[in-house]
Amino acid sequence: MEGTIKSKILDPDGIRRAVTRIAHEIVEKNKGTDKLVLVGIRRRGVPLAERIQQYIEEFEGVKVPLGILDITLYRDDLSTIDIHPVVHETDIPVSIEGKAVILIDDVLYTGRTARAALDATMDIGRPERIQLAVLVDRGHRELPIRADFVGKNLPTSRREIVAVRLKEVDGDEDVLLLERDDDINKS
Repeated sequence: MEGTIKSKILDPDGIRRAVTRIAHEIVEKNKGTDKLVLVGIRRRGVPLAERIQQYIEEFEGVKVPLGILDITLYRDDLSTIDIHPVVHETDIPVSIEGKAVILIDDVLYTGRTARAALDATMDIGRPERIQLAVLVDRGHRELPIRADFVGKNLPTSRREIVAVRLKEVDGDEDVLLLERDDDINKS
């Protein structure tokens, strides 16, 4: 982790409740599952999308199509990340034409990841609508983007880091609020 832990925002049960609620809200807002396609944004958006798919299947009896979206080449900071970025496969197994695409990510911050995901999605097809679901919305938007479904709204300062850890990726399961170590050392 990149900082000192200030507090635990969500434990495993809190994450489960938030994701379950998001799954219910997605079905309710879209009046069922007929046109839904869930798309997890690599990295932690993918296991969250898989969980949402599982919850929808449990309470609706329908396995909603699920895709994986890699936004690496759509990032506006690509040149500052690495001269050889690692690009993973985008895999959306169904057509998104005329569908309700739900983009799923762990944290909404500046809105730049969501913008890149919108661009990538539009290059794949023309859905009827695109909605955004996030586990945590921490504020500080730089673009006019908002989430349609939010597990936890968490006002933060720019010095703070929201660390989402999911068992599928990190082995642990929680959401932590961290203080950047470099800011602490300056005090």
